[in-house]
Amino acid sequence: MPEETGLITVYVAYGQPEAEIIKGRLESEGIPAILRYESAGLVYGLTINGLGQVEVQVPSSLAQQAKEILGID
Repeated sequence: MPEETGLITVYVAYGQPEAEIIKGRLESEGIPAILRYESAGLVYGLTINGLGQVEVQVPSSLAQQAKEILGID
């Protein structure tokens, strides 16, 4: 990923499969994305009370474009 001023969370998924779909959608539009996992949910496969939460992050300069692609905001 190119040097940017930072990463911005543009979507919060409640499980890895959903997050992977969102990441793939953004990458198909040319927006690099990474997934930031909540570790306990990943290890135990939990998706309640914030466990299993996965943040989809993009470079801050592309955050608005990513939100538009996802229909957010």
